[in-house]
Amino acid sequence: MTHQVVLPAGWPRPKGYANAVLARGRQLYIAGMIGWDANGRFHSDDFGEQARQALQNVADVLKAAGGKPENIVRMTWYVTDKREYLAAGKQVGAAFRECIGHYDIAMTAVEVKALIEDRAKVEIEVTAVLPD
Repeated sequence: MTHQVVLPAGWPRPKGYANAVLARGRQLYIAGMIGWDANGRFHSDDFGEQARQALQNVADVLKAAGGKPENIVRMTWYVTDKREYLAAGKQVGAAFRECIGHYDIAMTAVEVKALIEDRAKVEIEVTAVLPD
């Protein structure tokens, strides 16, 4: 195992993420992935579908580096509309389980005014720790 969840005594376990993760190994920093395909094309303006594609892009980069989704220790979501993100919760959760599969990840979500790509509704940045 490359990482373990850290939970202070008496704290309730958070749902859908970890408060902290302790890791050892080779560090992989994945730039913000958005909801377009490998050819830079958006197939939808739906938040949930863009999130699924962004998560798949993260998984593809991990695989190219010799890693797996379970090597992810930190994830930051940048969303252009907090309400749209929350409304797509079930769809995003299903995509997360399909593409990533576990929630032992220190996660943050931030609403931003805009992303560099005008059509993008979500950008996901990841840090992973792969075994030595």
